[in-house]
Amino acid sequence: MKNVETILSEREKILGRIREALKVSAPPPGSHDETSAHSTTESPASHAREWLPSVGESSAEQFALFTKNAADLKADFQLLASRAELPAALKKIANDEKWSRFASHGGELSNFASASLGLPVLETDKGYDVQEMEKCDAGITECDALIAQTGGVVVTTRSAGGRALSVLPPHHIVIARREQLVADLPAAFALLQQKYAANYPSMISFITGPSRTGDIERILVLGAHGPKKLTIFCF
Repeated sequence: MKNVETILSEREKILGRIREALKVSAPPPGSHDETSAHSTTESPASHAREWLPSVGESSAEQFALFTKNAADLKADFQLLASRAELPAALKKIANDEKWSRFASHGGELSNFASASLGLPVLETDKGYDVQEMEKCDAGITECDALIAQTGGVVVTTRSAGGRALSVLPPHHIVIARREQLVADLPAAFALLQQKYAANYPSMISFITGPSRTGDIERILVLGAHGPKKLTIFCF
Protein backbone atom coordinates (compact mmCIF):
# COMPACT_ATOMS: atom_id res chain seq x y z
CA MET A 1 0.00 0.00 0.00
CA LYS A 2 1.42 3.38 -0.99
CA ASN A 3 2.25 5.79 1.81
CA VAL A 4 1.00 9.38 1.94
CA GLU A 5 4.32 10.90 0.78
CA THR A 6 4.39 8.72 -2.33
CA ILE A 7 0.80 9.63 -3.23
CA LEU A 8 1.48 13.35 -2.77
CA SER A 9 4.66 13.09 -4.85
CA GLU A 10 2.80 11.43 -7.73
CA ARG A 11 0.03 14.00 -7.43
CA GLU A 12 2.56 16.82 -7.78
CA LYS A 13 4.07 15.18 -10.85
CA ILE A 14 0.65 15.00 -12.51
CA LEU A 15 -0.19 18.58 -11.60
CA GLY A 16 3.23 19.69 -12.83
CA ARG A 17 2.61 18.15 -16.25
CA ILE A 18 -0.79 19.85 -16.40
CA ARG A 19 0.78 23.23 -15.52
CA GLU A 20 3.39 22.81 -18.25
CA ALA A 21 0.74 21.87 -20.80
CA LEU A 22 -1.34 24.93 -19.92
CA LYS A 23 1.58 27.18 -20.85
CA VAL A 24 1.11 26.22 -24.51
CA SER A 25 -1.68 28.12 -26.19
CA ALA A 26 -4.19 25.98 -28.06
CA PRO A 27 -4.47 26.78 -31.79
CA PRO A 28 -7.76 28.26 -32.93
CA PRO A 29 -10.26 25.78 -34.41
CA GLY A 30 -9.46 24.82 -37.99
CA SER A 31 -5.78 25.85 -37.86
CA HIS A 32 -4.18 22.67 -36.50
CA ASP A 33 -2.53 21.88 -39.82
CA GLU A 34 -0.70 25.17 -40.41
CA THR A 35 2.75 23.55 -40.42
CA SER A 36 1.86 21.03 -43.11
CA ALA A 37 1.93 21.44 -46.85
CA HIS A 38 -1.79 22.21 -46.88
CA SER A 39 -2.80 25.78 -47.51
CA THR A 40 -4.46 27.39 -44.49
CA THR A 41 -7.04 28.90 -46.81
CA GLU A 42 -8.47 25.47 -47.57
CA SER A 43 -11.57 24.39 -45.68
CA PRO A 44 -11.35 21.64 -43.04
CA ALA A 45 -13.79 19.66 -45.18
CA SER A 46 -11.19 19.34 -47.94
CA HIS A 47 -8.81 17.67 -45.46
CA ALA A 48 -11.53 15.32 -44.19
CA ARG A 49 -11.94 13.79 -47.64
CA GLU A 50 -8.35 12.54 -47.46
CA TRP A 51 -9.27 9.93 -44.86
CA LEU A 52 -12.98 9.40 -45.48
CA PRO A 53 -14.05 6.53 -47.80
CA SER A 54 -14.26 7.45 -51.47
CA VAL A 55 -17.68 7.68 -53.06
CA GLY A 56 -17.14 7.74 -56.80
CA GLU A 57 -17.48 10.65 -59.18
CA SER A 58 -20.68 9.89 -61.08
CA SER A 59 -24.25 10.08 -59.85
CA ALA A 60 -24.76 6.42 -60.76
CA GLU A 61 -21.80 5.37 -58.59
CA GLN A 62 -23.07 7.43 -55.67
CA PHE A 63 -26.61 6.04 -55.89
CA ALA A 64 -25.19 2.52 -56.05
CA LEU A 65 -23.13 3.23 -52.94
CA PHE A 66 -26.10 4.74 -51.10
CA THR A 67 -28.22 1.71 -51.98
CA LYS A 68 -25.57 -0.68 -50.64
CA ASN A 69 -24.95 1.31 -47.46
CA ALA A 70 -28.65 1.72 -46.74
CA ALA A 71 -29.17 -2.02 -47.13
CA ASP A 72 -26.26 -2.72 -44.77
CA LEU A 73 -27.99 -0.45 -42.23
CA LYS A 74 -31.25 -2.44 -42.55
CA ALA A 75 -33.02 0.46 -44.29
CA ASP A 76 -35.32 -0.07 -47.28
CA PHE A 77 -34.27 2.25 -50.11
CA GLN A 78 -36.52 2.45 -53.16
CA LEU A 79 -35.37 4.50 -56.14
CA LEU A 80 -38.50 5.34 -58.14
CA ALA A 81 -38.62 6.39 -61.79
CA SER A 82 -40.89 9.35 -61.01
CA ARG A 83 -43.16 10.86 -58.37
CA ALA A 84 -46.11 9.15 -60.06
CA GLU A 85 -44.89 5.80 -58.67
CA LEU A 86 -44.94 7.01 -55.06
CA PRO A 87 -48.68 6.52 -54.27
CA ALA A 88 -48.67 2.84 -55.25
CA ALA A 89 -45.45 2.19 -53.32
CA LEU A 90 -46.85 3.86 -50.19
CA LYS A 91 -50.19 2.09 -50.43
CA LYS A 92 -48.44 -1.28 -50.69
CA ILE A 93 -46.60 -0.67 -47.41
CA ALA A 94 -49.74 0.69 -45.73
CA ASN A 95 -51.76 -2.35 -46.81
CA ASP A 96 -49.05 -4.86 -45.92
CA GLU A 97 -48.63 -3.35 -42.44
CA LYS A 98 -52.35 -2.60 -42.03
CA TRP A 99 -51.93 1.08 -41.22
CA SER A 100 -54.95 2.74 -39.62
CA ARG A 101 -53.39 6.22 -39.26
CA PHE A 102 -50.10 7.97 -39.78
CA ALA A 103 -48.40 11.27 -38.94
CA SER A 104 -46.83 13.81 -41.28
CA HIS A 105 -46.04 17.50 -41.73
CA GLY A 106 -46.58 20.24 -44.26
CA GLY A 107 -44.37 20.14 -47.36
CA GLU A 108 -44.68 19.64 -51.09
CA LEU A 109 -43.58 16.00 -51.04
CA SER A 110 -45.10 15.06 -47.68
CA ASN A 111 -48.45 16.62 -48.64
CA PHE A 112 -48.45 14.66 -51.90
CA ALA A 113 -47.67 11.45 -50.02
CA SER A 114 -50.36 12.08 -47.41
CA ALA A 115 -53.04 12.83 -49.98
CA SER A 116 -52.28 9.62 -51.87
CA LEU A 117 -52.95 7.36 -48.87
CA GLY A 118 -56.50 8.39 -47.97
CA LEU A 119 -55.98 7.54 -44.28
CA PRO A 120 -56.43 9.67 -41.13
CA VAL A 121 -53.31 11.80 -40.68
CA LEU A 122 -51.92 13.58 -37.63
CA GLU A 123 -50.31 16.83 -38.83
CA THR A 124 -47.49 18.07 -36.64
CA ASP A 125 -47.65 21.64 -37.99
CA LYS A 126 -50.98 22.25 -36.26
CA GLY A 127 -49.91 21.11 -32.81
CA TYR A 128 -50.53 17.57 -31.64
CA ASP A 129 -50.89 15.24 -28.69
CA VAL A 130 -47.77 13.10 -28.24
CA GLN A 131 -49.90 10.16 -27.13
CA GLU A 132 -51.86 10.40 -30.37
CA MET A 133 -48.63 10.35 -32.35
CA GLU A 134 -47.55 7.21 -30.50
CA LYS A 135 -50.71 5.53 -31.84
CA CYS A 136 -49.71 6.28 -35.45
CA ASP A 137 -48.41 3.39 -37.53
CA ALA A 138 -45.89 5.51 -39.42
CA GLY A 139 -44.37 8.95 -39.71
CA ILE A 140 -43.83 10.45 -43.17
CA THR A 141 -41.24 13.22 -43.50
CA GLU A 142 -39.13 15.04 -46.01
CA CYS A 143 -35.38 15.48 -45.46
CA ASP A 144 -32.46 17.79 -46.15
CA ALA A 145 -30.16 15.28 -47.84
CA LEU A 146 -29.19 11.67 -48.48
CA ILE A 147 -25.50 10.83 -47.98
CA ALA A 148 -23.99 8.30 -50.38
CA GLN A 149 -20.92 7.76 -48.21
CA THR A 150 -22.89 6.55 -45.19
CA GLY A 151 -26.31 5.54 -46.50
CA GLY A 152 -27.75 8.03 -44.01
CA VAL A 153 -30.50 10.63 -44.10
CA VAL A 154 -30.11 14.21 -42.86
CA VAL A 155 -33.20 15.68 -41.20
CA THR A 156 -33.82 18.81 -39.17
CA THR A 157 -36.74 20.18 -37.20
CA ARG A 158 -37.66 22.23 -40.28
CA SER A 159 -37.34 19.60 -42.96
CA ALA A 160 -38.91 16.75 -40.95
CA GLY A 161 -41.82 18.34 -39.10
CA GLY A 162 -40.22 18.83 -35.71
CA ARG A 163 -38.32 16.55 -33.35
CA ALA A 164 -40.77 13.71 -32.65
CA LEU A 165 -42.12 12.81 -36.09
CA SER A 166 -39.00 10.93 -37.21
CA VAL A 167 -38.54 9.03 -33.92
CA LEU A 168 -41.91 8.20 -32.29
CA PRO A 169 -43.87 6.21 -34.94
CA PRO A 170 -42.58 2.65 -35.44
CA HIS A 171 -42.02 3.13 -39.19
CA HIS A 172 -40.26 6.23 -40.54
CA ILE A 173 -40.93 6.98 -44.21
CA VAL A 174 -38.60 9.50 -45.89
CA ILE A 175 -39.50 11.17 -49.19
CA ALA A 176 -36.58 12.63 -51.15
CA ARG A 177 -35.63 13.91 -54.58
CA ARG A 178 -32.67 12.56 -56.55
CA GLU A 179 -30.93 15.93 -56.45
CA GLN A 180 -30.86 15.72 -52.65
CA LEU A 181 -28.20 13.00 -52.76
CA VAL A 182 -24.81 14.37 -51.70
CA ALA A 183 -21.53 12.53 -52.02
CA ASP A 184 -20.14 12.58 -48.50
CA LEU A 185 -20.25 14.01 -44.98
CA PRO A 186 -18.30 17.21 -45.83
CA ALA A 187 -20.82 17.91 -48.59
CA ALA A 188 -23.69 17.35 -46.16
CA PHE A 189 -22.22 19.76 -43.60
CA ALA A 190 -21.57 22.32 -46.35
CA LEU A 191 -25.19 22.02 -47.48
CA LEU A 192 -26.46 22.59 -43.93
CA GLN A 193 -24.20 25.59 -43.50
CA GLN A 194 -25.35 27.10 -46.77
CA LYS A 195 -29.00 26.45 -46.00
CA TYR A 196 -29.14 27.39 -42.32
CA ALA A 197 -26.04 29.42 -41.43
CA ALA A 198 -28.09 32.51 -40.59
CA ASN A 199 -30.45 30.56 -38.34
CA TYR A 200 -29.71 26.91 -37.59
CA PRO A 201 -32.61 24.58 -36.63
CA SER A 202 -32.87 23.43 -33.02
CA MET A 203 -32.23 19.82 -34.10
CA ILE A 204 -30.06 18.33 -36.85
CA SER A 205 -29.98 14.53 -37.07
CA PHE A 206 -28.03 12.10 -39.24
CA ILE A 207 -30.19 8.97 -39.39
CA THR A 208 -28.35 5.77 -40.27
CA GLY A 209 -30.95 3.05 -40.52
CA PRO A 210 -33.70 2.14 -38.05
CA SER A 211 -33.12 2.48 -34.32
CA ARG A 212 -30.90 -0.28 -32.96
CA THR A 213 -29.06 -1.49 -29.90
CA GLY A 214 -26.70 -4.37 -29.17
CA ASP A 215 -26.29 -3.80 -25.45
CA ILE A 216 -27.70 -7.17 -24.35
CA GLU A 217 -25.30 -10.01 -25.16
CA ARG A 218 -24.28 -8.18 -28.36
CA ILE A 219 -27.55 -9.20 -30.02
CA LEU A 220 -28.76 -6.58 -32.50
CA VAL A 221 -32.29 -5.41 -31.68
CA LEU A 222 -34.12 -2.99 -33.99
CA GLY A 223 -36.61 -0.44 -32.72
CA ALA A 224 -35.35 -0.22 -29.15
CA HIS A 225 -35.09 3.56 -29.02
CA GLY A 226 -37.00 4.70 -32.09
CA PRO A 227 -38.50 3.46 -35.38
CA LYS A 228 -38.11 -0.23 -36.07
CA LYS A 229 -38.27 0.38 -39.82
CA LEU A 230 -36.85 3.05 -42.11
CA THR A 231 -38.03 3.31 -45.71
CA ILE A 232 -36.56 5.88 -48.09
CA PHE A 233 -38.35 6.75 -51.33
CA CYS A 234 -36.39 8.80 -53.86
CA PHE A 235 -37.41 9.94 -57.33
